[in-house]
Amino acid sequence: MNTTNASANTRGVARWAVQIIVMTLITAIVLFLSAGRLSWTGGWAFLALNIFTQALSAIILIPRQAEMLAERSHVGEGTKSWDRLLTPLITIFGTLSVIVVAGLDARFTWSSTVPVGLWWAALLVALACQLLVLWAMAANRFFATTVRIQAERGHQVVNSGPYQLVRHPGYAGSVVYNLLIPLVLGSYWAYIPALLTVLLLLVRTALEDRTLQAELPGYAEYARKVTKRLIPGVW
Repeated sequence: MNTTNASANTRGVARWAVQIIVMTLITAIVLFLSAGRLSWTGGWAFLALNIFTQALSAIILIPRQAEMLAERSHVGEGTKSWDRLLTPLITIFGTLSVIVVAGLDARFTWSSTVPVGLWWAALLVALACQLLVLWAMAANRFFATTVRIQAERGHQVVNSGPYQLVRHPGYAGSVVYNLLIPLVLGSYWAYIPALLTVLLLLVRTALEDRTLQAELPGYAEYARKVTKRLIPGVW
């Protein structure tokens, strides 16, 4: 790697880190302002889960995938027009609407209490989902924030790690994670925005898969070998 690329990667990683810190602070503020109090176990558990996985991501990915993190810090040239709409809907509407509804639920007690065993199971599986996404990121240096063919980075098919099992392991982890977060937050009402977010994720998965099959050399052949998109042996 030449000095120019190394410098660009360093700036990109720094930008990515700042974005993560800012988003974490915004999440914390929205969570507890919505709840109207700090004494909320579900809110703190959700926040701790995200801080832990983001810190682990930095530890694992910065030494190994700095170029990928730099790529994720901006919207790259050639991003599909439909993804310029879907990405903010999923990351902003999806995340913020779930935590706002859950916070209001915690404030006004709309939901009955989530059983302790179910809550712990949801928290642990949500952590496993985050680790699956991290595994996918560690295996795929083209794991961009938006959907585009990264020709300038020598974009090619990745078929190692979790990509041997399904074509979109990152989405697989994200879908299940979004189905569990309302339980972690202790809000059944938060399933309304969470299910809408999952629907958007499924639409994006299908559109991205279609794009890759049409535009990325070798992907159609890979899809014939790894036939399932999200769930091994099912779909």
